[in-house]
Amino acid sequence: MSLLLGVNIDHIATLRQVRYARTPDSHNAEPCPITAGHDALAGGADSLTIHVRGDRRHMQDADAYRIRAEVPLPLNFEMGVTDEMVAIALKLKPDFACLVPESREEITTEGGLNVLASMEKTRSAVARLQDAGIRVSLFIDPDLGQIEAARIIGAEMIELHTGEFANAVGEQVEAEVTRLIAAAQAGHAAGLQVNAGHGINYANASLLFAVPHLAEFNIGHTLVARAVRVGLTAAVREMKELLAHYPVGV
Repeated sequence: MSLLLGVNIDHIATLRQVRYARTPDSHNAEPCPITAGHDALAGGADSLTIHVRGDRRHMQDADAYRIRAEVPLPLNFEMGVTDEMVAIALKLKPDFACLVPESREEITTEGGLNVLASMEKTRSAVARLQDAGIRVSLFIDPDLGQIEAARIIGAEMIELHTGEFANAVGEQVEAEVTRLIAAAQAGHAAGLQVNAGHGINYANASLLFAVPHLAEFNIGHTLVARAVRVGLTAAVREMKELLAHYPVGV
């Protein structure tokens, strides 16, 4: 099976909110996340990722419901581990939910969810989502303890946080790839689907082809940045062509 591409379109909404934060439903509000979802589909996206944050800094609740209803792609709902977001997910009914840490101070999600420090809270959220037929992923650092915690609480998937890899330079790049290899092997051995995301771009994606057992990359910022020049459909298509070189059977 080829490496799948989940397209995160949060930053389409970020751009809209720069001007229309108070009136996201205005007939003048643009760009439109729903249109972006259709553009991603046309480019070959395998799924869409959206994150409704507690402070609603980009995606709004209405965006999520419209995307779910109008864009015929599997939906991955990134969410904080809160009762508010669990309630939204149970109403939205995405195909997947990815539990992530969330801080109002951060610009974007930084670091993985500390499952070890919140086992019961996370276990409860996972169970509630799964009871509704939603498959659950945990966004975690490439740490063997966190992977074991993900297995214990019953998640189906993990998404390895690749931010440290993306920010690494020189010899540190190889060290981070080595960490990700070990994490992917451990996740696979634990029976978890292994995805990866954060900071993956056109320049560094192929460096992750050394990491075995990867099912999907979730990518957002670089696609939106590239779309400024070539459009989102072309940007997604280019990334799909790049990911097609991931070695089958790795």
